[in-house]
Amino acid sequence: MGIALSIKPKLEELQSRGIPGTLGAPKIVIAGSGIMGASMGQIFSRWGYLVTLYDIAQEGLDKGRELIAINQRALVTQGALSEDLSREVLSRISYTTGTDTFKEADFVIEAIVENLDVKLDFWKKVSRLAPDGAVLTTNTSGLSITEISTAVHLPERFCGMHWVNPPHIVPLVEVIQGKNTAEETVKVVREVALSVHRHPVTVRGDPRGFLLNRLQFAVLREALHIVENNYASVKDVDDVMKYGLGMRYACIGPFETVDLGGLDTFYRVGSYLFADLSDVKDVPEPLAALYRKGAFGTKTGKGFYDYGNGGAERAIEKRDRDFLKLAKCLYEDL
Repeated sequence: MGIALSIKPKLEELQSRGIPGTLGAPKIVIAGSGIMGASMGQIFSRWGYLVTLYDIAQEGLDKGRELIAINQRALVTQGALSEDLSREVLSRISYTTGTDTFKEADFVIEAIVENLDVKLDFWKKVSRLAPDGAVLTTNTSGLSITEISTAVHLPERFCGMHWVNPPHIVPLVEVIQGKNTAEETVKVVREVALSVHRHPVTVRGDPRGFLLNRLQFAVLREALHIVENNYASVKDVDDVMKYGLGMRYACIGPFETVDLGGLDTFYRVGSYLFADLSDVKDVPEPLAALYRKGAFGTKTGKGFYDYGNGGAERAIEKRDRDFLKLAKCLYEDL
């Protein structure tokens, strides 16, 4: 017998009638109003959900509200949303520092600090405030879903729901099944992702880092190895990804690439190349050195590149503009 999840009948209405009015719409509570939480909030509102952004501090909510306003203006300017629809999106989002909001939730997404102890404390409290039929998810980038679920009341309704920054543009959502997650929960979370025009993938076995980050860090390790050995500059490595592999992988994945290129060719190259690739187990020195200096990229104005004199804002704006162009090419219904 499936578990009784309160969002299921509301999802069915959403699917059968399109975007409903606010009466009877699914209620999403997003904990954490930073870059990820604010962006997710506008996505759900865009597709008809009633959204509440929760944060422990009013300052955080104010920043989240401003982030949403900036994103909405950019989407309108770029022709991705009309002015009228943007106003509707904003009207369906509310903001609160009060935990009572979880008592009315159909679906909760936790997007707070990436710290296991903080997340355990959060879920120990919130999972008992939320209705027993509410679906509970965490946006962790790689912490164990099974371990977090030890703090969750009725953990069978809990799973990972990992979004990719910036989530209002990038469509991928990883749905991660922990040891205690019911199949019904996985199914419903996938349906929720589809209802807001995202592209869900299911991750089983609760591997550390899930899929995206395991692949991303494998590439990053080799990129750092190349730079550390002076085979190429940081910019040249980035250019290889942007104008070669990145362009390819936007359209076909690694297994499709092998099929199209020929398994025999990849086997022969792999027979000598795999042994030569980096397999270091510690953080490579080029990244570690910048970390020790406090050079955190656009957050601080300097990382592998210099972002002084407004460079950080320009880099983020360019990224989002380019991502949106690519998303429009690949996914017509975003």
